[in-house]
Amino acid sequence: MRTLVHLSDLHFGRTDPAVIEPLLARVQASRPDCVVVSGDLTQRARVDQFRHARAFLDRLPRPQVVVPGNHDVPLYRVLERILDPFGNYRRSINEDLEPSFIDEEIAVLGVNTARAMTFKGGRIDDAQIESIRCRIAALPSGTTKIIVTHHPFDLPDVTGKAKLVGRARQAMEAFSTCGVDLLLAGHFHTSHAGDTSSRHDFPGYAALAVQAGTATSTRSRGEVNAFNVLRVSEESVSVERHAWHADAGAFLLVQTERFRQETGRWVDY
Repeated sequence: MRTLVHLSDLHFGRTDPAVIEPLLARVQASRPDCVVVSGDLTQRARVDQFRHARAFLDRLPRPQVVVPGNHDVPLYRVLERILDPFGNYRRSINEDLEPSFIDEEIAVLGVNTARAMTFKGGRIDDAQIESIRCRIAALPSGTTKIIVTHHPFDLPDVTGKAKLVGRARQAMEAFSTCGVDLLLAGHFHTSHAGDTSSRHDFPGYAALAVQAGTATSTRSRGEVNAFNVLRVSEESVSVERHAWHADAGAFLLVQTERFRQETGRWVDY
């Protein structure tokens, strides 16, 4: 079994200072095998904001899989947005926008869905889909396959009006053929975990989509600061939600959801 800590939407430049130290303490106590950060490390992609984000990441356990979000691309600095959209990110966080972590049990593959010409939404393209397919094809049988993006492939809203990552359907079709197990994302500052079969109906296949809320931002959108701890085995996944309690001055475990695979889908148990 492997333990993953899933943080998202840090938004340095709009963080709550009170949560930083308790968050770091809780993450350390989780003893993760890998820390995942699914985008929006900064509020406005400024050098000082990336510097603070870098200092925060340096205090988290390693290995780490960190991907950019739309807020990590300059919004108002138009020339920079067009000519060097990820320059500050690359210099402060990682030159690799799509890092990965692979061991004997799990493969965690980062995918960059942020785009210079898209202000809020995101997109995955054909080359990225094919790269995922090739990387997964090379993995040993029994490896739990995990994709990390900022923009989600699925959301609780099944009306079809939710703004998912662009080309989500095409990506999910590819994921169904290569057996992607987990999809970790952020963007909406909302915690959620559920099977993708309601929206993406492929015979005998569904992934488990896990959304993380914002771990540190004051832009809470109605949900307190929170992050996820995932316990992952070949047969099952548990998703623990740890939420900020101001009175206690700590992140406390508030919910645990357990899923297991049955005939290619994920069910609660």
